[in-house]
Amino acid sequence: MFEEKDVKAGVTFPRGFVAAGVKAGIKKSGNLDVAVIYTDKEAAVAGTFTQNVVAAAPVYVSKDVVKTGTAHAIVANAGCANACTGEMGMMNSKKEQEIAAAALGCSADDVIIGSTGVIGVQLPMDKVESGIKDAVSKLSPNGSEDAGNAIITTDTYSKACSTEIAIGGHNVRFGAIAKGSGMIQPNMATMLCFITTDVSIDQKLLQKALSSIVEETFNMISVDGDMSTNDMVIVMANGEAGNDKITSEDEDYKTFYDTLHEICTGMAKRIASDGEGATKFLTVNVTGTKDFADAKKTAMSIANSPLVKTAFFGEDPNWGRVICAAGYSGVSFKPEEASVAFGGITVYKGGVGVDFDAEKLREVMSQHDIVIDVNLGHDGGKATVWTCDFSYEYVKINGEYHT
Repeated sequence: MFEEKDVKAGVTFPRGFVAAGVKAGIKKSGNLDVAVIYTDKEAAVAGTFTQNVVAAAPVYVSKDVVKTGTAHAIVANAGCANACTGEMGMMNSKKEQEIAAAALGCSADDVIIGSTGVIGVQLPMDKVESGIKDAVSKLSPNGSEDAGNAIITTDTYSKACSTEIAIGGHNVRFGAIAKGSGMIQPNMATMLCFITTDVSIDQKLLQKALSSIVEETFNMISVDGDMSTNDMVIVMANGEAGNDKITSEDEDYKTFYDTLHEICTGMAKRIASDGEGATKFLTVNVTGTKDFADAKKTAMSIANSPLVKTAFFGEDPNWGRVICAAGYSGVSFKPEEASVAFGGITVYKGGVGVDFDAEKLREVMSQHDIVIDVNLGHDGGKATVWTCDFSYEYVKINGEYHT
């Protein structure tokens, strides 16, 4: 596990990156709602995006930026998703690029755009424009915390991390901020995750690494089974660390890859744990399938089951709901060869429930972090999915979201 540095440093921990978060009046709460992250030195950029066919305007705009291979800035807002907003929505996202580019002195196609919030509402461009200009004027090496708080919606806190490793005799830094709390289901979650690093790396390798890592991290979380319209994970690498450029999958690449993987894993788990109204953080381990795909399919079926999630909220060790969700996942297995355990205590095996220490299981179910282990009796395949419970608060948050 990498050594965590100052969490507040976040995306400005790597050399050459500055950030800011400001109040533009987009959020009804009046909280911070426009963020800007910037590097004066051109950065290699990589990104992964929602697979929802109803994708928001900023997703299309940012995909085009990633195709160029380079970027200087990320501009993101909360309070309005700019999704299902038609031609005007696209024009507004491109206008954001132009406003930021003019203020920063870079090209418009070097500006990533991210949005999160209510679907079907046009961006209040007067507020967005003033917010972008205000954020640019306040860019600072200490601005990551405000930037992180400017992109959250129903999150209880802004997710952030930073770390430093050695590559090729140089200290290389990484930082990240993310938001995500509801409408969390790959591919990906309703999330924005922005990662910065001062490593020097070939853009194609950066994209290859990110695409692979997202499959095993952000695409392994679920809060409620809903796939958002706005999801994106962006990495910018500006080369300020001074290491020899990583151009092949050598030891330096492996070190970089492993660190980025740990960062994405940690951020993914924080998002799942901070699910809307969550009182439990659930780790679903599925083993004994023919391959990873079957294991993931089974784990997601369990993680997305409202009956499983409500049982854990109520601290009810209802293993029947777990094996039932595995059974309708579409993965073939023999019930008599499967087993289910909660917190290491076996509750189902050989096709039937088994005797267990009720007091010890009660202790497991009362904890915040609970591990669900399911073995389907075959060899090879395994997968881990992270999720949370469904509480009364989840229904309240989403019942009142638009109002």
